Formats: sequence, structure tokens, C-alpha cells
Amino acid sequence: MITIVTVGVLGYVFIEGWPVFDALYMTITTLTTVGFGEIHPLSPLGRGFTIFLIVVGVGGVLYVLTTVMQYVVEGHFGGAVWRRRMKRQIEQLKDHYILCGYGRVGKHIATEFQREGVPFVVIDINQDSLRRCGEEGCLFVPGDATTDEVLRSAGIERARGLVAAIDNDAHNVYVTLSARGLRPDLFIVARANKEGSEAKLQRAGADRVISPYNIGGHRMAMSALRPVVIDFIDTVMYRGNLELLLESLEIKEDSPFIGMTMAEARAREANAAAVLAVQKKSGKMVVSTEADACIEVGDHIIVIGTPTQLKELENVGVSVKAGANASYPGKLSR
Repeated sequence: MITIVTVGVLGYVFIEGWPVFDALYMTITTLTTVGFGEIHPLSPLGRGFTIFLIVVGVGGVLYVLTTVMQYVVEGHFGGAVWRRRMKRQIEQLKDHYILCGYGRVGKHIATEFQREGVPFVVIDINQDSLRRCGEEGCLFVPGDATTDEVLRSAGIERARGLVAAIDNDAHNVYVTLSARGLRPDLFIVARANKEGSEAKLQRAGADRVISPYNIGGHRMAMSALRPVVIDFIDTVMYRGNLELLLESLEIKEDSPFIGMTMAEARAREANAAAVLAVQKKSGKMVVSTEADACIEVGDHIIVIGTPTQLKELENVGVSVKAGANASYPGKLSR
């Protein structure tokens, strides 16, 4: 439209010698089909130019207006506004998780994140996956998760962790390499689809490597062999309206647990959350059979208790790693 108006103004200026404002006025009245009349007499060449402007210009203006109306009526305008709002929400996220891949596995991961109240952003290149992701109210970034630009758009500089859940091991390796290059301290969990991929993903920088097929097979076997144990684990791991929670808590500098042994931590109070194990900063897991191991700053204790008991631990220098009591800002309503 700017080009058409510019051509019309220049045409009247050079052909008829009109002032710029008069030429602009004549061009606008012609393009809008208002037709107030000629403000100055036109020469035969000027009339020919006006015919050209009517045929080309009016058609162009009608095309633009029709396209804009179609854009609004079909919901593209609302979608664009929604995407801009979602981008602003992603830019405001902090200590969130980045989920790469929203397929069969990724969808279940997103569901667990939502249940836990953990903020997260999905990255996927498949439009159908993104559509389902949007319908579930999840924040997402369309694009290739192996590229640094897309990872930055998902806020990797501010993220707490990343989950590479793409159904292609090579892509998960590239995602892990890119994420580790951008954030050496980021906690990364990667999906392994084939046997032998675990070692490659670990060398690429993944902190944990999970095979859905191995986990599924192990879970089915344990459900057949020890169904009651599996039911108990489900009880303490999947919250809903349950009163018993299993959590990993980090020991802060002002925690009363510092210097305690496992035996002392387990015998703190009769009504306190029970300490089951301690993970040392080195990654070693200390269980109840090693009761003499001392708890230090930066260790993580595995505890089981009610939400009230876990809240009391937070008040005495122990912080919940995941979002047991956190609000979930990672959903966007359309």
C-alpha cells in the first residue's frame, strides 16, 4: 500500500506538476473510491495515469483489506497476540525446566511437571505436537532444540534443568551437547531409545540417562513380583490428595542436621519426617546401614512425611529440591 501511494503521489507531481499535498489528496481519494472530483484539471496523460492508478491501486487496496479481514476472522490475529503473551511469560520464567520433545514420552513428562507444580517450557519442531501442547496450556517454543538460539529462547540461562526426550538418540546427543555448552552447571536428563546410547549421552554431558523401555520392563516385572511395594511407592510419589510424600531436600548452612549421623537424624523426633537416606555432594548414596556417616552442607536427604512435616524442615534450613509446595506459573490460558 505504501508503494502504491508513493507511485500515485510521484505520478501526479511529475505529470501534472502538482504540489505534494495535492497529489497525496488526489491519490487517497482515488484509492479509497471516495471520488470527490479532480482538485485540478487533468491533462490526457494525467487521466491515463489516473485510470492506471484506479485499476492497479484499488485492486491492491481491496486485496490488502480482504487479507487483513481474513487474518482477523480466522483467528490468526488472536493467535499472534497469544504467542506474544506466551513469549513474555517465558522471558519471565526462572528456575524452570526445559522439555525437548512433546511426543508420547514428553507428554507424560509434561503431565508430571504440571502435577508437581514445576514451571517448564516445551521445545518441539512438530506442529501437531505444538498444537497438542498449546491445548494442554503449556508454554512452548517452536524450533529445533539442537540449536543454541532456540535453547536461549526457552530461557536456558535461567533454567534449573533440561530433559531431552526426543525419540531420536542422535538428536538427544546434540541437544545435550548444546545445552552443556551453554550451561556447564545445568542438570540434564536424557532419553535413550536404543541399547548402547547411554554411554554416548553420558559422554555428551547428561547427568542422568533414562531408557523408557528398560524402566517400563523393570516396572512391569516389579508389579508382578512385588505389587504391594509398587503400590506404596505410587502412594508416596504421586500426590493427588495424598497425605504422605517422599522428597529430596537440600541441607543449607543453618540446618540443624549438619554434623548429625544417619542414626541421629532418623531419631530426631517421633513426629518428624523420617530420614531414609543421604546423598553426599560426591553423588554417593548413604542408606540406613551406614548410620555413622555425617550430614554436611550441600548434601541431600531423602525423607518421607506429611506436607506439614516437610514444611517444618524448610523452616529449619532444609529446602525442597522440586516443587512440592511451589506454585505453577507455566500454564497459559488461551
